Order: sequence, then C-alpha cells, then structure tokens
Amino acid sequence: MLNYWMMMKRFLLLFIGMWMAFAVQAQCSICTKTAQQLGEGPGKGLNGGILYLMIMPLSIGGIIGYKWWMNQKQIQE
Repeated sequence: MLNYWMMMKRFLLLFIGMWMAFAVQAQCSICTKTAQQLGEGPGKGLNGGILYLMIMPLSIGGIIGYKWWMNQKQIQE
C-alpha cells in the first residue's frame, strides 16, 4: 500500500512539473526580441524549442541526483 502512494505522489509531481512547463517563458532578452520580430506563431515555437532543449540536461541532472540520494539513503541504513 505504501508503494502505491509513493508511486502516485511521484506521478502527481511529474504531472505538475509538466503542466508548469507549458506556462513557463524560457527566453532571454535577446530571444524575446527575436521572437517579437518573428510574430506570435514562430515566437511560441521558439519558446517551445528552448524548453525542449532545456529538458534533457535537467532530467539527466535529476536522475543522477536521485540515484545519488537513494545510494546515500541505502548506505545510512
């Protein structure tokens, strides 16, 4: 039963994180000016591309951090 709730909590956190990614504006000042010059549609595409490129390094760092945390937790036990 505990394992089920842990899995549901992780799923909920993942869902919230993905939901928040759609509302994030991930542009620096130079990218914002470029997106304004391109127009509404391409500007949203540029923002989506920036978020897409940002996901992989952050997820790799998160996986490494999680594995390290679990390893440290097992060592302490």
